[in-house]
Amino acid sequence: MAKLYFHYATMNAGKTTMLLQASYNYRERGMNTMLFIAGHYRKDESTGVVSSRIGLEADAELFRDGDDLFGRIAEHHDRTTVHCVFVDEAQFLTEEQVWQLARVGDRLNIPVMCYGLRTDFQGKLFSGSQALLALADELREVRTICRCGRKATMVVRLGPDGKVARQGEQVAIGKDVYVSLCRRHWEEEMGRIEPEDLIGFVRS
Repeated sequence: MAKLYFHYATMNAGKTTMLLQASYNYRERGMNTMLFIAGHYRKDESTGVVSSRIGLEADAELFRDGDDLFGRIAEHHDRTTVHCVFVDEAQFLTEEQVWQLARVGDRLNIPVMCYGLRTDFQGKLFSGSQALLALADELREVRTICRCGRKATMVVRLGPDGKVARQGEQVAIGKDVYVSLCRRHWEEEMGRIEPEDLIGFVRS
């Protein structure tokens, strides 16, 4: 039986590059893939592009809240055999869409590879990520590092002024920049704890 996979990481860990490489591997062997990317902040676009920081890209279909992904994939599969489905920005999936993707594996026997963030800049789970953590057959962490060299597991959002945003909408469109950090430095940047507050505990 085909599986539902969730590859999760913080920003700039190379998730999209991995997705594009995996899709290319299928196509190189004469197999067909179907790519999806979130359309939530691409309101005026009818088609999407999955693109990585290193310049790789591929055409993709957009998904938005309310879309029936099982139906779309099944219809496409009836016309042209789909050997694997890839979903970028999977954190924007709804819980029902994650169930739909699970059914793609269970009932259509097509593996589904989802790539996305686990938590937002406030350390809270995205709805799609929460559902994937609960339902995916396999979870795979894509690792990157904090400025201190530790594994980065959190992300902060920098506004146009270069300062860390501590409040705001979960999804912000504009010139915001995201920086991946370890949990310790995320807490400090978010003002949850001051470095000097822990000095006594470290010494003891």
